[in-house]
Amino acid sequence: MSNNNQEPTYWMLVSSAENFETSRRRGFDIAGMKSRHGKKAAEVRLGDKVVYYLTGVMAFGGTAEVTGPAEYQEEPIWTSSRDGEVYPYRFPVTLETAAEPGEYVPAADLVAPMQHTKKWPEAHWRLAFQGNVHRLPKEDYELIRRSIQPESVATKG
Repeated sequence: MSNNNQEPTYWMLVSSAENFETSRRRGFDIAGMKSRHGKKAAEVRLGDKVVYYLTGVMAFGGTAEVTGPAEYQEEPIWTSSRDGEVYPYRFPVTLETAAEPGEYVPAADLVAPMQHTKKWPEAHWRLAFQGNVHRLPKEDYELIRRSIQPESVATKG
């Protein structure tokens, strides 16, 4: 899919492994952003790419492609440490890659080659993954996708 021949935006969504597994049970049909990210959600376009970073386990779980515009919905799907947070800005996605539980790709293994993490001192790389939404360079997205691909359901017949 494409977004009018424009280069896609590469989004990193930060959430828990539990929320990633909730998305898996749903068939990875939808992704969400927290309520404070309405402006970013409005920028999400058809063909954009998503990377799932999983807090707690500090690893990458999968990648997806956006298949439609964001909509505001308050039906609870995912959990948050913040009471009442339901990740209401949601957009449809199609799964590209997903690692199985226990096979997520540790972020520490990819910190050195990533461009996104260079904004922080190497000893404090975890700061690069705080917050719910980040834009990534294409090269980082490709690195993460390739790292997940060998373990992914996308390669299983």
